[in-house]
Amino acid sequence: MVQEILELLNKFYPVNLIKVESVTNEMFRCTSDEGYYFARITNYKSFDEQLEEVNYTNFLHKEGLGVSPTISSLNGNVVEKITLGHKEILTVLYKPVPGVHLQRNQWNANVLKELGRQIGKLHRLSKKYERIHRVRYINDWHDNEEYAFLKYIPKEEVAIRDLAKDVLLTIKNIPKNDTNYGLLHGDLWLENILVDNDFNLGMVDFQDCEKHFYIFDLAVPIYSALEYSFVGGGSIVEYGRQITKAIIEGYLEENDISSEMLERLPLFIKLKEIFEYSLMHMYWNKEKLTEEQIRIMNHYRMRLEQNHSIPIT
Repeated sequence: MVQEILELLNKFYPVNLIKVESVTNEMFRCTSDEGYYFARITNYKSFDEQLEEVNYTNFLHKEGLGVSPTISSLNGNVVEKITLGHKEILTVLYKPVPGVHLQRNQWNANVLKELGRQIGKLHRLSKKYERIHRVRYINDWHDNEEYAFLKYIPKEEVAIRDLAKDVLLTIKNIPKNDTNYGLLHGDLWLENILVDNDFNLGMVDFQDCEKHFYIFDLAVPIYSALEYSFVGGGSIVEYGRQITKAIIEGYLEENDISSEMLERLPLFIKLKEIFEYSLMHMYWNKEKLTEEQIRIMNHYRMRLEQNHSIPIT
């Protein structure tokens, strides 16, 4: 299949690729004499959704945000339809964002403050984009299947289902306006952030972009840092306070956010936690769980049943 992808990309795009390697089931690293590219090949979202997403990210790139620009096909399409294995599939070819993934212990308050600043810039540009372009195909968050928590969390887990129902209802009832709600990345795990030698930050993987409360893009990296980047050498509670303070300070340098929304940050972190637990039930094969998957699922289950709060204040 990789050889077929290589041939198709060279046929449809103005590049001369010599090698294609699978990164995930949908992302491929492409090598040419001029450098690297990344190809996304998936029907995860419809043509209209992917086209709207790519138009949005190309706008962000032109406005100076560190995101991957696309390369148009020889047909002039930023989202190209190709036939792979007798099946039509959608393809987007990207230039890479400069930078690398930081080691876990390098995610300190200074870097996370810069991340907050870039998220603030992202949301400021998103507001500008939505003033110019009508968003028709990118979903509101609650319309995405991944938020159908009660469909996937087992019925016998009554306490977690009640918590999920309460969190969903509370967030859906928050009044929306142009200052607190709009297009965002939606999946700003630290793994989706690249950092270059000058500590310029780049954001990748906008495939899950959605319309949501902007504060969700702050909740996700805070959650990600606490889950995966704290490496000891101090108090995790203090680490949570430091990174939350740093991200918010950076954000406020580029964009406004109300005190009312900031007070709701723990609520959105809880939404992310339930989201991750629901995804386990949605995607993992319950008949073939590994020991590591069982351990992770039980860890989440205990934490959610006790409604344990992740420390940020």
